[in-house]
Amino acid sequence: MSKRKRVGLLTGGGDCPGLNAVIRAVTKSLLQQHDVDVVGFEDGFLGLIERRTRTLSFPEVSGILTQGGTILGASNKANPFNYYRRGGADVSAQVVKYCKDLRLSAVVALGGDGTMSIAHRFQEMGLPMVGVPKTIDNDLVGTDRTFGFDSAVTIATEAIDRIHTTAQSHHRIMIVETMGRYAGWIALYAGVASGSDVILIPEIPYSVDAIAEACNQRARAGQQFTIIAVAEGAKPEGGEQTVEQTVEDSPDPVRLGGVGHVLANELRDLVSSEVRTTVLGHMQRGGTPTPFDRTLSTAFGAYAAAMVSAEETGRMVALQGGRLTSVPLDEVANKTRTIPLDHPMLATAQAVNTSFGTSDFALEFSGTEPTGRMC
Repeated sequence: MSKRKRVGLLTGGGDCPGLNAVIRAVTKSLLQQHDVDVVGFEDGFLGLIERRTRTLSFPEVSGILTQGGTILGASNKANPFNYYRRGGADVSAQVVKYCKDLRLSAVVALGGDGTMSIAHRFQEMGLPMVGVPKTIDNDLVGTDRTFGFDSAVTIATEAIDRIHTTAQSHHRIMIVETMGRYAGWIALYAGVASGSDVILIPEIPYSVDAIAEACNQRARAGQQFTIIAVAEGAKPEGGEQTVEQTVEDSPDPVRLGGVGHVLANELRDLVSSEVRTTVLGHMQRGGTPTPFDRTLSTAFGAYAAAMVSAEETGRMVALQGGRLTSVPLDEVANKTRTIPLDHPMLATAQAVNTSFGTSDFALEFSGTEPTGRMC
């Protein structure tokens, strides 16, 4: 049996543009730079539980840089600490033993907040873990960017651009619902990039009356159409988020969605224009990653490999101030990075007369630094 070091690799949670780029970078870096073999677990933590592995080699990961999805497969239900196929049983001890049987010196986990939370718990059990931040929502704490976000924003922006021409031609109010459960990064950035007139995010509860007034003001000014970008997690003032369905066997059972249709129904009695809704859904997670996400994913993967080699485990790769670094997993686990109300992009949107669907949000400027407040 080979005495070379071995490292495990899995893609937890949902699919995301850039996963294959990270798999490629981790594998090639460990093989070439650190003389370490790589074992991939199929379907995220599910493969770890069910002992389904495949050896990752140079040929295995060649040509996957531009591919969307993940060659290893994914599962957003398989939590080893609450395994849905065994009635919520804790199978984490068996998982740790299996990793020891495989002689793994560490496991690199690519994923979002749920994956990082699981990775942190395994680290506490003595299984060395390294995290790589993946989510189109960009809502992981400790890092300025997650890979997949830029691709999602690009897709959402292109979709709104296309809807813009229809809205203008038919004098309609067009609502575009993006992903973004508890953080509105996609809606905000895609909304600004596409010139959306109203941007609704979870961090700023909206008023239907304020949205209607923004639409009517545009009509009175001769602008006979309005584009509204709304995150799926946006909610009205004093109200709740719109839940599309509940998946009982999932670690995160609540599935948000449908706020765009709810908003359209409420607006129709308050505006003169026709109102239509488009839900972008999973198309934001599919397809080839943007060049930015390819380079970020590659850099994250190579950095994660170096962390494994240096035995810097219990940490997640991060981008801070344009530089690669790492943060402790316990600072990431069970936390969500929402948009702070003093974020410069909010000030940018408001400066070009974008509405946030409320009259109670304002930005104050101290010098050139904006500070947001809820009035």
